[in-house]
Amino acid sequence: MSAGVPQPGRVAGIDYGTVRIGIALSDPSRRWVSPHEVYTRGDEARDAEFFRRLVQQEDVTLLVVGLPVHLNGRESEKSGEARRFAHWLGEVTGAAVELFDERFTSAEADTLMAPRELTRRGRRQRRDAVAASVMLTAYLESGRRDDASRALDE
Repeated sequence: MSAGVPQPGRVAGIDYGTVRIGIALSDPSRRWVSPHEVYTRGDEARDAEFFRRLVQQEDVTLLVVGLPVHLNGRESEKSGEARRFAHWLGEVTGAAVELFDERFTSAEADTLMAPRELTRRGRRQRRDAVAASVMLTAYLESGRRDDASRALDE
């Protein structure tokens, strides 16, 4: 799905889940990242409409989907699900899509939220969007040129 360098604009980080999807957005210059929201999945038509609207309303030109891999770098069944989701996401939105290693993002999100006085439910509701922002920040800082960024067709 990713053909060369995508056009300038906002990047959305996507923390894929079968129930909830965390979303983070960069600013148009791709210098800042912030958690955007946690989307609770519905049926395929509802999900497609949500992501088409997100791409359009937020002027997103690139979607970076977190790829869950084992500590040794090997992919799992969840990796396959994330790859299929990323491919689908590119088809329904028309935006460029890349995959990026998301190891440790949930743990780092928990660490970042620890000083805040949140209930367990409040933490759970925010964790996926914060994890998406951690992953997107790492992606942008990597310059997309290392082995952590993977093509959809691998």
